[in-house]
Amino acid sequence: MVFVGQPNCGKSTLFNYLAGFKAETSDLPGTTVKHSHSKVNVLGEILNIIDLPGTYTLNPSDDAEKVALTHLFQEIPDLIINVVDASIMGRSLEMTLELLELEYPMIVALNMMDLADKKGMDIDVGKLEERLGVPVIPIIASHGRGIKELLDAAQNALRDWKTPARIPWARDVEEKISEVEAALPADFYIVANPRFSALKALEIEKQSFNRMLEEISPRFKQTVDGVRAELEARHNAPAYEVIASERHHLALKLFEQTCTVTRGARLSWTERVDAVIMHPIFGYVILLLVFLGFFFVIFKVATPVEEFFFKPLDSLRAWLPSRLGDGLLFYLVDGLLQGVGGGIAIVLPYFLPLLFMMGFLEDIRYLARAGFLMDTFMHKIGLHGKSVSAFILGFGCNVPAVVSTRILESRRDRVITSLLIPFIPCSARTMIILALVGFYLGPLWALGFYVFNMFVVAVLGRIMSWIYKYPSPGLILEIPALKAPSLSNILRRTFFQFRSFVQFAWPILIIGSMVLAVLQFLKFDSVVNLVLSPIVQGVLGLPKDLGVTLVFGFLRKELSLIMMLQALGVSYQDLMTILTREQLMVFVVFMNFFVPCLSTVAILWKEIGRKEALISVALNTSVALVISFLVRLFLRF
Repeated sequence: MVFVGQPNCGKSTLFNYLAGFKAETSDLPGTTVKHSHSKVNVLGEILNIIDLPGTYTLNPSDDAEKVALTHLFQEIPDLIINVVDASIMGRSLEMTLELLELEYPMIVALNMMDLADKKGMDIDVGKLEERLGVPVIPIIASHGRGIKELLDAAQNALRDWKTPARIPWARDVEEKISEVEAALPADFYIVANPRFSALKALEIEKQSFNRMLEEISPRFKQTVDGVRAELEARHNAPAYEVIASERHHLALKLFEQTCTVTRGARLSWTERVDAVIMHPIFGYVILLLVFLGFFFVIFKVATPVEEFFFKPLDSLRAWLPSRLGDGLLFYLVDGLLQGVGGGIAIVLPYFLPLLFMMGFLEDIRYLARAGFLMDTFMHKIGLHGKSVSAFILGFGCNVPAVVSTRILESRRDRVITSLLIPFIPCSARTMIILALVGFYLGPLWALGFYVFNMFVVAVLGRIMSWIYKYPSPGLILEIPALKAPSLSNILRRTFFQFRSFVQFAWPILIIGSMVLAVLQFLKFDSVVNLVLSPIVQGVLGLPKDLGVTLVFGFLRKELSLIMMLQALGVSYQDLMTILTREQLMVFVVFMNFFVPCLSTVAILWKEIGRKEALISVALNTSVALVISFLVRLFLRF
């Protein structure tokens, strides 16, 4: 059973409600680039459910859509749950009509009925079900309403399914589709059914597809070209536009037959709020205030929590030598304490509020608006407006941000955006910025650091655009309707990401801390520090003991924060007795721009290639060294 629908229709929300929080939801199209799956027990029957990436059409144009098509064409599902946004039903039904052409067992889950009601839309579900010929179940996935009815309908459809009657198209278009269907070669690979295959043969006009048709059967290719030419002559439009127009016409006709708007053109509260936050002037003021509030809330929450946890941790570490001496056991236990305690006292006070705040902005659907507002600036540096989506994701984690560049049409845009993403401060680097700059120098310094970071990204983007000259097209980005935040959704999202950190990152923090403790016991850390001293001391002007933190920072950026205290042998409160303000800023600048973490390098290698991944490593290292040295000189003089 697969969930299929357009981006932002609520598929992943529905999936999460059924399966537990096992897939992330996002309001930025194209971010769910891999399917999520789970098994659900419904009255003793086990259902395997799959959440596919959002797609507007069954004609593949990017990698996210290809993932969905693989499941629909090669791994044929037993049942399709077509999730439809009821509040924009007229537009959403185009995808529904295309799915019906597959003639697979299908149910329409009419989601967001509450938003449709607020718009004054009165949907006759029974009439819509009659017109489509498949079950239509009204639901509100975010509140769990209608889910039982949807599961009951799914079980019934799996047991007893009848192919619905075909919705007729315009006669001349239908005749031409039948002509192509009759000309299908005997050895032609039939997708779903002959009529659907004929439709796709007419719709897909890519050169690679046409070459494939020519190789399979020159006579069939000639028939397809002839039908395309006739449709274009009759309708004064390419064949794919004619077919798309037919679906669009039928979708609007269904909408008019099954839905009435009972209220006038009165602006809703969300539209009034949108008019302010998307204003060409006030929108940017609000955007700045949002990020200011973001920093101050995190800082105000994290600082007292951090101080609360560090006091008992420092006391415990001070007590250890009297009980364990100064042998290997002491170093191992002390490393374990610093790994576990550092994660609790440094990482969590900043990480949890950060996740919660990001979840809040995502849940009210503000992030897409921030992306729209930033589109103008993206074009100034020569990038596609869709790159905004990847950059916003990068503030959470660079890995999914790199993956999300699949929504960019050109490889040039994908490469430049992917190379810039490691310069976006992810949640790990944000913790370093807040825990060091914010804690010791104040939140305004931390905010200033972010402004400087964005300036560096803009300059690098402009330079890359000069190297890869290519016009940047405009932004087409769906802006989902604003909605009131759901505390349960935010908490579940926060818990899911926190659990991922505990399962993946925390063990690395602990193991890395213990490994460094062993290296210190064996005095091997001094060898690493000696090798890196020309860079650490000569270029950066930092204590040579911090050289070893560069190695561990490559594994996880959070680890460099814990390692710094461990390498210097000081507590968090006493750090500024060892480092000057200048050295603190240089360290943060270098760690922020230095080589991206191991997982980011791996995903760059996979997504854009080995050469570009190595270029990313070299670029980040070079920029980190140059900017850190310049910051050192600036702060000194």
